[in-house]
Amino acid sequence: MFSYDTLVENLFKTNAIEICPKDKPFWYTSNKIGPYYINTDYLYGSKEKSEALLKVINQLSDDKANISSIILDLTLSNYETDETYRFLIDSMIEFTRREIGNYDFISGGERRDWFFSLILAHFLKKPHITLFKDLSTVVFLPQTVTEDINSVDNLKVLHIADIINEASSYERAWVPAIEAFGAKITDSLVVIDRLQGGSEKLSSLDVNSHSLAKVEVELFEMALKKNLIDEAQFIMVENYIADPYNSMRSFLKNNPEFLENSSNSDAKTSQRTKACIEQDLYKLKEN
Repeated sequence: MFSYDTLVENLFKTNAIEICPKDKPFWYTSNKIGPYYINTDYLYGSKEKSEALLKVINQLSDDKANISSIILDLTLSNYETDETYRFLIDSMIEFTRREIGNYDFISGGERRDWFFSLILAHFLKKPHITLFKDLSTVVFLPQTVTEDINSVDNLKVLHIADIINEASSYERAWVPAIEAFGAKITDSLVVIDRLQGGSEKLSSLDVNSHSLAKVEVELFEMALKKNLIDEAQFIMVENYIADPYNSMRSFLKNNPEFLENSSNSDAKTSQRTKACIEQDLYKLKEN
């Protein structure tokens, strides 16, 4: 039985959502700062388990004929032994059966979607369309599939993903690849919706968007109640969700030493700090 409380606990227990200390926001690849990182794939059980599976995926990236079956075997084995991962997969299965209508295939895109899409196809007894970044597709038939997929017209696809941001990968790759295959993505289910316009983009693509959780204040309120984060972290996140730009601009103006310390940090942080200052991304030069 799905429990939102348990999902929130698992998100923070595995560091799938990681909140910074109140005085040390994270540096993002955009050269801006923010209070949290989200790595939904850590719900595979841990960061270490996720990295191990990603290593296998990278090693098999050219073996398109066999990669699906190998990943399925690995995820099934992990499902049997890891309580966190098993809870998540069971929750996604329950949600799909309750909320999503008819569909003929399940699809998942390279790479992290495969943590969840292949095993769901197995348990829901649907053929899986394994999508690659080069827009190629491979149909994988788990042993649980018994229906004749060649007899179905107007094929509908449920796409499974770890997270949705702006849905750029859907627009650029997954939707066109499925259309080239001769089917249509009608629904998308992700673990987390970052609420960055992705669901609206999917709507414009005529895709129904579903998620188990959303990056909204209520999620962090529950984390605070469960003592998974402290009050200062919650306030920082709450302000960031309300206004990412101005909340971080205020932080930098009130904590001028942060940029100096970041400039003297590791190479990656120093490079991002330099770019932030040179591009004046937070308009700190203004009076």
